[in-house]
Amino acid sequence: MAREWIEVEVNDGVATLTLVNPPLNLVTLGLTRELSRRLDELALDPAVRVLVVTGSGGKAFCAGSDIKEFRDYMQPGVAIEKKMWMENATYSKLDDFPKPTIAAVNGLAFGGGLELAACCDLIVCEEGTRLALPEIKLGVFPGSGGTVRVTRRIGEGRAKEMIFFGNPIDTHTALAWGLINRVARTGQALAMAQTMAAELATRPNRALRIAKQAIDMAFDVSEDEAVARSLPLSDQAFSSNDCKEGVRAFFAKDKPRFTHS
Repeated sequence: MAREWIEVEVNDGVATLTLVNPPLNLVTLGLTRELSRRLDELALDPAVRVLVVTGSGGKAFCAGSDIKEFRDYMQPGVAIEKKMWMENATYSKLDDFPKPTIAAVNGLAFGGGLELAACCDLIVCEEGTRLALPEIKLGVFPGSGGTVRVTRRIGEGRAKEMIFFGNPIDTHTALAWGLINRVARTGQALAMAQTMAAELATRPNRALRIAKQAIDMAFDVSEDEAVARSLPLSDQAFSSNDCKEGVRAFFAKDKPRFTHS
């Protein structure tokens, strides 16, 4: 029987995707391939309105790459061919996931693990968790989007501090820097993330998807172009059935019954 690296559970519009490579949930080629496949499936699943990503075992959300595999990558071009291309493509699928995503960081998030969490729209992190980009201590640097996505969250100076020194920061520093969104009590990151996801699942899904597109454009094009491109997205939202229902409910002083269409 083939090894399963990923578990997925869907309840009431919320999909919980769990990395299953305990105790550290290291990123291997096998895990990357299965993660890519599962993200493709969930993106197309109409029953999924929000995605939560977490790790199994309670010790680590994800401690990054399996360093034992590094021995296979130390010739020019090999790391890209055998690891980085696939890993970056998979992480980009999570970053570009068409529905809201929340990382439930329920243990340390190092290297590729923090890069994976940074692909999510929101990050919930347990009290006492350590987060780091320690690749410099192995003679490399974060190669799966960390230099871009973490920098966008916390700014150039703080990103360079994390990447140049490679030392962990704690959850309260991460919160103050804007790297994460919320701090949960020990053992409660997943529960908090699922509560947030359940609330988002009641929101008009089409409007959330369009809003996510509009926000993400702010990092990809100039300010004027991003604003211009947001106009047709607004038109899509205004012409949706959920907008009609939201306006009806507002004037009727009723709870909206969104159909996510």
